[in-house]
Amino acid sequence: MSADFAHLADNVLAAIKGGATIVHLDVMDGHFVPNITIGPPIVKWLRPVTDATFDVHLMIENADLFIPEFAEAGANWISVHQEACVHLHRTLELIQHHGCKPGVVINPATPVETLSEVLDMVNLVLVMSVNPGFGGQKFIHAALSKIAKLARIRRERGLNFRIEVDGGVSLKTVADVVRAGAELLVAGSAVFDGHDITANARNLLKAAQAAVPDKQVEVIRA
Repeated sequence: MSADFAHLADNVLAAIKGGATIVHLDVMDGHFVPNITIGPPIVKWLRPVTDATFDVHLMIENADLFIPEFAEAGANWISVHQEACVHLHRTLELIQHHGCKPGVVINPATPVETLSEVLDMVNLVLVMSVNPGFGGQKFIHAALSKIAKLARIRRERGLNFRIEVDGGVSLKTVADVVRAGAELLVAGSAVFDGHDITANARNLLKAAQAAVPDKQVEVIRA
């Protein structure tokens, strides 16, 4: 969402050069969130550019209707919002059926406890640290306690989902985020703003790794 869509492939490759390992694709429908971004064709056109994992974040209503198309276009991971899915368990099973790893997302006002019954079937839990819809927003610090709670639940229940955070991740916030327990960091404006995307990605990754030296952390470009 934060990249220059006129030079999307070049932006993605520049971020990869800086150490980013996953392409996070923000899909918005103008209904569930107040913005419109991309659809399956963009994923399909971008797929030949890199073999990096495509992490498709569906901020849309009626996600079940579009999961097959995104899977066919080249998505590796598909994440859906707890708040947008009438039958969340069924939707996550549909993602698995189409050969992708399922993820579930919660907005800032949604408690972690709403995910209790699906944590054993997801590849990742994405904690939104801004209200979804627009880039460049200020980090909501209450997300840190949710990340820590998820890490504790994962440990206590012996689960293996990964914890992802999206929104306001920057050099100012990244240390707190990884110390709370996140392993996957979605960074938009922190990577794509300015003239040197590669350096931005590299510096963010270094800051994350320095905060928790013995932990594997991945920066995702959004």
